[in-house]
Amino acid sequence: MNEVTLAQTIARFAAQTRYEDLPPEVVASVRQRVLDTLGICIAAQSLDSSRAVIDYVAEQGGAPQARAIGVPHRVPAALAAFGNGVLAHSLDYDDTHLPSVLHPSASIVPSVLAAAERAGADGRTAVTAIAVGLEVCVRIGMAGYDREAGNSVFFEHGQHATSICGALGGAVAVGVILGQNEEQLTSSLGVAASMAAGIIEANRTGGNVKRLHCGWAAHSAVTAADLVSRGITGPPTVLEGRFGFFQAFLRGEFDAAAIVEGLGTEWEVPRIFFKPYPANHFTHAAIDAATGLRRRGVDHREVRRLTLGAPAPVIRTIGEPIEGKRRPTTGYQAQFSGPYAVAVGLLGGGGGLGVALDDYTDALAVDPTRREIMDKVSVVADDECTKIFPSQFPAVLTAELVDGSEVTERVLVNRGGPENPLSDDEVALKFRDNAGRHLPETVVARIAAHSLALDELSDVGIVLSSLDDAADSANTSAAQEGQL
Repeated sequence: MNEVTLAQTIARFAAQTRYEDLPPEVVASVRQRVLDTLGICIAAQSLDSSRAVIDYVAEQGGAPQARAIGVPHRVPAALAAFGNGVLAHSLDYDDTHLPSVLHPSASIVPSVLAAAERAGADGRTAVTAIAVGLEVCVRIGMAGYDREAGNSVFFEHGQHATSICGALGGAVAVGVILGQNEEQLTSSLGVAASMAAGIIEANRTGGNVKRLHCGWAAHSAVTAADLVSRGITGPPTVLEGRFGFFQAFLRGEFDAAAIVEGLGTEWEVPRIFFKPYPANHFTHAAIDAATGLRRRGVDHREVRRLTLGAPAPVIRTIGEPIEGKRRPTTGYQAQFSGPYAVAVGLLGGGGGLGVALDDYTDALAVDPTRREIMDKVSVVADDECTKIFPSQFPAVLTAELVDGSEVTERVLVNRGGPENPLSDDEVALKFRDNAGRHLPETVVARIAAHSLALDELSDVGIVLSSLDDAADSANTSAAQEGQL
């Protein structure tokens, strides 16, 4: 076999990329994604599912190698990656890449931070690994996008591209941390492909298992690269081979050019969309459209009917079954509801960047006023939106008022993407709003400073070391209260 395979091409890119090769906008983007991801992880600790995972990680034992947020002691790197990966994706607040339609940072950042802390790696190595991992993750996802169908083939098959591609990109990223050569990096991809998984039925009918997906991807990434460093090997044709990844997951339907064209020169990393709101990204334009109606003076009490137009491929996620989307019973279900997005936009959010975590609680999901609004919402396919998707997740919202008039708001470009980016201050505000829910202001500021100067650190472990100080402070306060 003389022809260079896709896995070998990716491995060469990863092995040859140096920090000095990264464009400034890529470095800046990586810093922001570390900050954003850590803020989400910290905020997610309060979820019941997060507590279950934190307890699970804490009980497993093993070598004290890396920090898992919420766990009072260090744990093996793969377990730290698992715990932090679960937290990073649990609030549906993590970034999104288009047109791969996946959330790359929730798998890549936790896997790299865990491996880098264990290795004592410096910040430049970590930034390089994260950049490479994100790029590999989204390009494999892009290879599974069907332009004629206008949708991800992964999604059509019921597969969660986020965790599947995250395991592969994360394994390459961890391989960079470990200093693997091209042959080893090829094997890390080859091993991780047998560990990648994720089924998205929970989006339709319930269950919180999706929150685990990025954790398992990060765990698989660290485990695969570690095993390769110990001599385990994978097939060089793992991606395009007759019994390879794309055949197994996508029945052979893939675009190889999406992986190789411009690899290392045309970076996708800065084009990953930040999420301004803690909900499924398909709902964001609906929030902005409803907010636009409210700012134009539309009062929900004067509305007879609301029609939310969205891209045809997203209807099954945010509008079906419509009875369920109009009647979410938990804050988590509300995150995937088009009607709820319209309600929260019409009523106005309570913090963050306009709509924040406090707007997605179990209590608000069953709030009578919100349900009254949701009952008026129909979710339909809109031709204009379908043509734009998946370069954006647009929405067209029309309100029919009781006086017979109609008001329409079009949001065709997502806030947080490269065409309408969040400013540095907005990303920092989102982090403070998230991290400040569990940490004192001084610790929040310290983590932010370290994240935004990641490439200047001599040891990546410094980023999360502030959590130790916060835990010590909390324990001291609890002990003092017990003495009173």
